[in-house]
Amino acid sequence: MEISSSNTNTQSSSGVEAIKKSMDTQERQALKILESLSEESQKVAAQKTGVGVNLNIAG
Repeated sequence: MEISSSNTNTQSSSGVEAIKKSMDTQERQALKILESLSEESQKVAAQKTGVGVNLNIAG
């Protein structure tokens, strides 16, 4: 049973493309998480300092 080299290259390159797409998706998800964490930390900092949406009048 023979496997042509062109067939093997096609399978290999499609596998590489699938891995690249998977990595791109993971990268986008990680960036979304980091952005969300950044927003949350800004909200917490604003609450601690009494600046922002919720003013800390009590001190």
